[in-house]
Amino acid sequence: MSEYLPIWIGLLIFFAIAWKMGAHTSLLNALDARSARIASDLAEAKRLREEAEAIVADYRKRQTAAEQEAKDIVVAAKADAERLAAEAKAKMEDFVARRTKMAETKIAQAEAQAIADVRAAAADVATSAAGAVLADLAKGAGGEAFIKAGIDEVKSKLN
Repeated sequence: MSEYLPIWIGLLIFFAIAWKMGAHTSLLNALDARSARIASDLAEAKRLREEAEAIVADYRKRQTAAEQEAKDIVVAAKADAERLAAEAKAKMEDFVARRTKMAETKIAQAEAQAIADVRAAAADVATSAAGAVLADLAKGAGGEAFIKAGIDEVKSKLN
């Protein structure tokens, strides 16, 4: 150990001079500054982590809200589709009912017109037949008596 004694003595003198010159305060100040920087970095990291967690929570909340909104949109779309289908069905049924009623009305009008046409034709035929019968009756002596009786009847009714 005696061979290391000068090294130990030199080292003690070095530490004494360094201590006297205030190296220990510079060293402590550097360590304190580094400690403060590390504490600041840790605080910043903690703040960033909390901020990131808040952003993630906000994102999850927005995602949940968006999913609920999408579900609501789907439900509303289904309801609208069902309502539109019901309206279309009702309109179609109304259209068919109106067209059926219109067709029935046209058929009734055509029947009435056909009956009127048949009656008119029957009246024309009856008139023609009556004219022919009267023309046959008006010929000869019986016809003169018949005409005279008709004229007398008209005179009696007019007076």
